[in-house]
Formats: sequence, C-alpha cells, structure tokens
Amino acid sequence: MTPQELSDYKRNWLSKIPHCVQIDVDSHIWGKDWCRKNLERHQWSFDKYTQPDDSHTISFEHLEDAENFVKAYREYNPRFSTEVK
Repeated sequence: MTPQELSDYKRNWLSKIPHCVQIDVDSHIWGKDWCRKNLERHQWSFDKYTQPDDSHTISFEHLEDAENFVKAYREYNPRFSTEVK
C-alpha cells in the first residue's frame, strides 16, 4: 500500500467502532513491537496518553487481533488490568 492508501484504509475502519485496548504508560514500546511483529501496519493504530492516567490506546481492525494482543499483554504485564472495548 502507498502511504495515502494506508491512511485512507485506516481512517475508514477507525471511523467505525474499532476494537480498543488500553495499556499502561510504560508499555508503549512493547505494545508497538508486538503489533509490528504480529500484524500488518494497516491493521492497528497507536495513540499516546489517551486516558487521565496517561495510559495509551491501541486500536485494532479485527477483534481476534485485539484478543490475541490482550492475551500476550496479560502475560507481559499481569498487574495492569485491560480488556477489549
């Protein structure tokens, strides 16, 4: 995909209700690395400091990808409770 096609594609699914997962402020590098290793770039989006506690949000195009991320994240950081929204 060209950068413009990537942007248009992501904007389309993000405008609907994406599958979102909150991660703690110190896990952004791990979260982005997991997404890069397991998904195509057009299937996820990362937004920093989206909650009052400064946690981050990763949005997924597909529910299955979000659920797989949550499973891996719970193993990586079991103290931070998260779920797919």
